[in-house]
Amino acid sequence: MTMTVIWTGMVVISILCGLACGRGELVAAAAVEGAQAAVELCLSIAGMLCLWTGVMEVMRQSGLAEKLSRLLGPVLRLLFPGAKGDRAAMESISANVSANLLGLGSAATPLGLEAARRLSRSSPGVASDALCMLVVCNTASIQLIPTTVGSVRAAAGSAAPFDILPAVWLASALSVGAGVLACKVCARVWRS
Repeated sequence: MTMTVIWTGMVVISILCGLACGRGELVAAAAVEGAQAAVELCLSIAGMLCLWTGVMEVMRQSGLAEKLSRLLGPVLRLLFPGAKGDRAAMESISANVSANLLGLGSAATPLGLEAARRLSRSSPGVASDALCMLVVCNTASIQLIPTTVGSVRAAAGSAAPFDILPAVWLASALSVGAGVLACKVCARVWRS
């Protein structure tokens, strides 16, 4: 609700300022141009998301997702020691992490919600350490292939949309590291 008021206020103020300055036609032209650019951006991002979501589905049906889950297993068991006994929760967490590695935030969201649902069963009404860790890892999301950012850059006309990979790897590794460290420290502090 608050964002609706803020955005509506910004639009109304922009229109009023444009009219007061005698530039109403420029405001109208900018609105039409912005709407057109938004539709083009949404379509290009939708295409990229469909491609990578399809890749994830092929990985799942071919068994490659399960192999990736086994590969991520040791790391995930260290991060989620309270959930390592729940195979379904660990599979959901692994699928969420796999989608995040591919930069598919939209595909990772339902997988993360499923993992959160499974983790919350062990401590109803209270966020467990494992659930907090899931939220941190999902939010920081280390990415190997930032598909969403790459598709936005490609839609904006970038000649090399993925030339940002080293910066993305460094930034996401640092954010995940800081988040995991903070989560582990907070868990230890609140436990004592």
